[in-house]
Amino acid sequence: MFGADKGHLEPTNARLDGRKLAIGIVQARFNEPITSTLAQACRTELAALGVAVKNIDHIMVPGALEVPLALQALAEKNSYDALIALGCIIRGETYHFELVANESGAGVMRVSLDYQIPIANAILTVDTLEQAIARQIEKGRDAARVAVEMVNLLEKVA
Repeated sequence: MFGADKGHLEPTNARLDGRKLAIGIVQARFNEPITSTLAQACRTELAALGVAVKNIDHIMVPGALEVPLALQALAEKNSYDALIALGCIIRGETYHFELVANESGAGVMRVSLDYQIPIANAILTVDTLEQAIARQIEKGRDAARVAVEMVNLLEKVA
Protein backbone atom coordinates (compact mmCIF):
# COMPACT_ATOMS: atom_id res chain seq x y z
CA MET A 1 0.00 0.00 0.00
CA PHE A 2 1.09 3.59 -0.37
CA GLY A 3 3.36 4.66 2.41
CA ALA A 4 2.74 8.27 3.47
CA ASP A 5 6.45 8.92 3.56
CA LYS A 6 7.52 6.56 0.78
CA GLY A 7 5.22 7.49 -2.09
CA HIS A 8 5.34 4.04 -3.65
CA LEU A 9 3.56 0.71 -3.50
CA GLU A 10 5.05 -1.93 -1.28
CA PRO A 11 4.74 -5.57 -2.34
CA THR A 12 2.07 -7.48 -0.46
CA ASN A 13 0.83 -11.03 -0.46
CA ALA A 14 -2.21 -11.72 -2.60
CA ARG A 15 -5.50 -11.15 -0.80
CA LEU A 16 -7.92 -13.86 -1.76
CA ASP A 17 -10.94 -12.78 0.25
CA GLY A 18 -14.05 -12.89 -1.91
CA ARG A 19 -16.67 -12.61 0.83
CA LYS A 20 -18.12 -9.28 -0.30
CA LEU A 21 -17.63 -9.65 -4.03
CA ALA A 22 -20.03 -9.98 -6.95
CA ILE A 23 -18.61 -11.89 -9.91
CA GLY A 24 -19.92 -12.33 -13.45
CA ILE A 25 -18.88 -15.35 -15.51
CA VAL A 26 -19.21 -15.60 -19.28
CA GLN A 27 -18.77 -19.12 -20.63
CA ALA A 28 -18.45 -20.05 -24.30
CA ARG A 29 -20.51 -23.12 -25.27
CA PHE A 30 -18.16 -24.20 -28.08
CA ASN A 31 -16.11 -27.15 -26.76
CA GLU A 32 -18.65 -27.37 -23.94
CA PRO A 33 -17.22 -30.44 -22.18
CA ILE A 34 -14.07 -28.40 -21.55
CA THR A 35 -15.77 -25.09 -20.81
CA SER A 36 -18.24 -26.68 -18.41
CA THR A 37 -15.37 -28.24 -16.47
CA LEU A 38 -13.62 -24.85 -16.44
CA ALA A 39 -16.81 -23.27 -15.11
CA GLN A 40 -17.31 -25.88 -12.40
CA ALA A 41 -13.71 -25.55 -11.20
CA CYS A 42 -14.04 -21.77 -11.25
CA ARG A 43 -17.32 -21.71 -9.30
CA THR A 44 -15.96 -24.20 -6.75
CA GLU A 45 -12.87 -22.04 -6.20
CA LEU A 46 -14.94 -18.86 -5.95
CA ALA A 47 -16.97 -20.53 -3.18
CA ALA A 48 -13.76 -21.60 -1.43
CA LEU A 49 -12.63 -17.96 -1.54
CA GLY A 50 -15.84 -16.86 0.13
CA VAL A 51 -17.86 -15.59 -2.85
CA ALA A 52 -21.53 -16.29 -2.11
CA VAL A 53 -23.38 -18.34 -4.73
CA LYS A 54 -26.04 -15.60 -4.89
CA ASN A 55 -23.30 -13.13 -5.89
CA ILE A 56 -22.22 -15.12 -8.96
CA ASP A 57 -23.99 -14.59 -12.28
CA HIS A 58 -23.12 -17.12 -14.98
CA ILE A 59 -24.13 -16.73 -18.60
CA MET A 60 -23.32 -18.71 -21.72
CA VAL A 61 -22.59 -17.52 -25.25
CA PRO A 62 -22.04 -19.52 -28.44
CA GLY A 63 -18.25 -19.21 -28.68
CA ALA A 64 -15.11 -17.31 -27.74
CA LEU A 65 -15.76 -14.47 -30.19
CA GLU A 66 -19.03 -13.69 -28.42
CA VAL A 67 -17.45 -13.57 -24.95
CA PRO A 68 -16.23 -9.93 -25.12
CA LEU A 69 -19.66 -8.56 -26.07
CA ALA A 70 -21.30 -10.41 -23.18
CA LEU A 71 -18.56 -9.18 -20.83
CA GLN A 72 -19.23 -5.65 -22.02
CA ALA A 73 -22.95 -6.02 -21.32
CA LEU A 74 -22.17 -7.22 -17.79
CA ALA A 75 -19.62 -4.44 -17.24
CA GLU A 76 -22.18 -1.84 -18.30
CA LYS A 77 -24.49 -2.99 -15.51
CA ASN A 78 -21.86 -1.79 -13.01
CA SER A 79 -23.00 -4.58 -10.65
CA TYR A 80 -19.83 -6.68 -10.58
CA ASP A 81 -16.49 -6.36 -8.87
CA ALA A 82 -14.82 -8.63 -11.45
CA LEU A 83 -15.67 -10.72 -14.48
CA ILE A 84 -14.37 -14.06 -15.72
CA ALA A 85 -14.09 -15.23 -19.34
CA LEU A 86 -14.21 -18.98 -19.95
CA GLY A 87 -13.72 -20.71 -23.28
CA CYS A 88 -11.66 -23.17 -25.24
CA ILE A 89 -10.12 -22.68 -28.66
CA ILE A 90 -8.40 -25.76 -30.11
CA ARG A 91 -6.05 -25.29 -33.06
CA GLY A 92 -7.34 -26.68 -36.32
CA GLU A 93 -5.89 -26.86 -39.79
CA THR A 94 -6.84 -23.32 -40.79
CA TYR A 95 -6.06 -19.74 -39.79
CA HIS A 96 -9.38 -19.58 -37.91
CA PHE A 97 -7.64 -20.57 -34.64
CA GLU A 98 -5.39 -17.47 -34.72
CA LEU A 99 -8.29 -15.20 -35.62
CA VAL A 100 -10.52 -16.43 -32.80
CA ALA A 101 -7.71 -16.55 -30.23
CA ASN A 102 -6.36 -13.09 -31.07
CA GLU A 103 -9.68 -11.31 -31.42
CA SER A 104 -11.31 -12.82 -28.34
CA GLY A 105 -8.23 -12.02 -26.25
CA ALA A 106 -8.09 -8.45 -27.54
CA GLY A 107 -11.81 -8.01 -26.92
CA VAL A 108 -11.56 -9.26 -23.34
CA MET A 109 -8.67 -6.87 -22.64
CA ARG A 110 -10.47 -3.96 -24.25
CA VAL A 111 -13.55 -4.44 -22.07
CA SER A 112 -11.37 -4.66 -18.97
CA LEU A 113 -9.54 -1.43 -19.78
CA ASP A 114 -12.58 0.46 -21.10
CA TYR A 115 -14.69 -0.33 -18.03
CA GLN A 116 -11.82 -0.47 -15.54
CA ILE A 117 -12.94 -3.86 -14.25
CA PRO A 118 -10.73 -6.87 -13.63
CA ILE A 119 -11.41 -9.70 -16.06
CA ALA A 120 -9.77 -13.07 -15.55
CA ASN A 121 -9.26 -14.48 -19.04
CA ALA A 122 -9.47 -18.28 -18.93
CA ILE A 123 -10.15 -18.80 -22.61
CA LEU A 124 -7.85 -21.73 -23.27
CA THR A 125 -5.88 -21.62 -26.52
CA VAL A 126 -4.42 -25.05 -27.11
CA ASP A 127 -3.15 -27.25 -29.89
CA THR A 128 -5.02 -30.41 -28.89
CA LEU A 129 -7.99 -31.66 -26.94
CA GLU A 130 -5.58 -33.45 -24.62
CA GLN A 131 -3.91 -30.13 -23.74
CA ALA A 132 -7.31 -28.61 -22.99
CA ILE A 133 -8.26 -31.51 -20.74
CA ALA A 134 -4.94 -31.22 -18.89
CA ARG A 135 -5.56 -27.52 -18.18
CA GLN A 136 -9.31 -27.25 -17.65
CA ILE A 137 -9.48 -27.66 -13.86
CA GLU A 138 -6.40 -25.65 -12.91
CA LYS A 139 -7.25 -22.80 -15.29
CA GLY A 140 -10.79 -22.65 -13.91
CA ARG A 141 -9.39 -22.36 -10.39
CA ASP A 142 -6.80 -19.82 -11.54
CA ALA A 143 -9.51 -17.63 -13.06
CA ALA A 144 -11.36 -17.46 -9.74
CA ARG A 145 -8.18 -16.59 -7.85
CA VAL A 146 -7.12 -13.95 -10.38
CA ALA A 147 -10.52 -12.25 -10.28
CA VAL A 148 -10.59 -12.07 -6.48
CA GLU A 149 -6.94 -11.04 -6.19
CA MET A 150 -7.27 -8.25 -8.73
CA VAL A 151 -10.35 -6.75 -7.04
CA ASN A 152 -8.51 -6.68 -3.73
CA LEU A 153 -5.37 -5.28 -5.33
CA LEU A 154 -7.21 -2.48 -7.13
CA GLU A 155 -9.02 -1.54 -3.92
CA LYS A 156 -5.68 -1.26 -2.19
CA VAL A 157 -4.20 0.88 -4.98
CA ALA A 158 -7.21 3.24 -5.15
